[in-house]
Amino acid sequence: MKQRALWSALMVAALAVAGCGSAARTDSPSGDSQQKQQKLVVWDWKSGEPAATAYIEKAKADFAKRHPGVTVEFVAQPFDQYYTLLGTAIQSSKGPDVMLFNGGGQIRDRVDALLPLDQYVAEDKSRLAGWDAFSKDGKIYAAPVTLQGHPIYYNKTLYEKAGLDPANPPKTWNEFVSGCAAIKKATGATCFALGNKEGAGIQFFMSGLGSGVLTPQEYDDWIAGKRDWTSPHVKQIFELWKDAGDKGLNNDGANSTAMFTDIFRVFETGKAAHIIGLMSDIGHWKDFGEFLPPDKIGVMQAPVVTDGATPSLPYDGGIGYGVAKWTKAPELAADLVRSLTSTDALTAFYSKAGAIASDTTIDVSQAGPAAATIASEIKTGKPALHVALSSKTLDLMGRLSQQLLSGSTTVDKAVEQLAASDRAG
Repeated sequence: MKQRALWSALMVAALAVAGCGSAARTDSPSGDSQQKQQKLVVWDWKSGEPAATAYIEKAKADFAKRHPGVTVEFVAQPFDQYYTLLGTAIQSSKGPDVMLFNGGGQIRDRVDALLPLDQYVAEDKSRLAGWDAFSKDGKIYAAPVTLQGHPIYYNKTLYEKAGLDPANPPKTWNEFVSGCAAIKKATGATCFALGNKEGAGIQFFMSGLGSGVLTPQEYDDWIAGKRDWTSPHVKQIFELWKDAGDKGLNNDGANSTAMFTDIFRVFETGKAAHIIGLMSDIGHWKDFGEFLPPDKIGVMQAPVVTDGATPSLPYDGGIGYGVAKWTKAPELAADLVRSLTSTDALTAFYSKAGAIASDTTIDVSQAGPAAATIASEIKTGKPALHVALSSKTLDLMGRLSQQLLSGSTTVDKAVEQLAASDRAG
């Protein structure tokens, strides 16, 4: 089973940093000899994956052309321990020179340990998309490698078996629920494939369906930090979450099913008609294409729940590399980040791993209808709702989402707690 990555990290008990790589280097009296002995260490969770091999090699080759005397060491950390290990390194101000981050709260909570990159990446601003997810207070702290979002994928074969038109997926929530009932009757498949063991399912649900619930102004205000938790539309997102569970729209045992990677197999094997998946990394168009014919994988917009809502593709910068403030070679480290976001490297990442790369010059039209649909919606897409929240609020939302599905809390109580956490953050 290949290693998986998630837009919001899971935190586990701290492990020692010793033995996980060193950023030590030998100083030299002259600039030339110093560069020959220079060493940069990169921490991430992607470089150990077979699908990322070509990407890493292209990036290293690009960097080596300009800095032939510099050694670059990639240390692939286990993702479920990554942010704990990184936290230990940050506390000691010792560790890698370059670090990989998820966009949003995971990097924004740690910008004090990072070097602003604005002066180094100015030439890349127009070519790459997704910068906002790696920025705080007007400064850039990482360069985006992928775009990450939450398309609603659907199985066209199940639609056909239920007598539905796969070329015209439902536009409203009522049509959506009615179609799910027809699919269930004809095929036995549930409406949603949902894994919420880690508490991550609610993030996908909020961002995947939210643009069909919030008005455009509410959506923009949410992203801008002016979140009105008393809005009936915000409350409705959580009511839909609870109702979907209560009415059997989800697969059985959602709270005990892991998002990574168990739930994707539910969709791939035709046991569920829809899944709110990802654009890159895992649970995306290329992954699904290994099990389903590419022309049978559909991508639909969020069904409209609220009059006046305007569905859009929810996406941000997915993963990106930043530079540690403690590095002894900031210019070299920043240049390595630029190599990791070069067109050749990102093209390899798209081709081999199926990532929707941040580089807007890459042509994805030959990747199949699902990828082409996603790419066509990027221009009108908006940032994902859950990415605007802090990591602490996301952790709380995960726990509360499990309680909502189990019936041990109410929507009102959950929203009240989330509002308090968001204000505190």
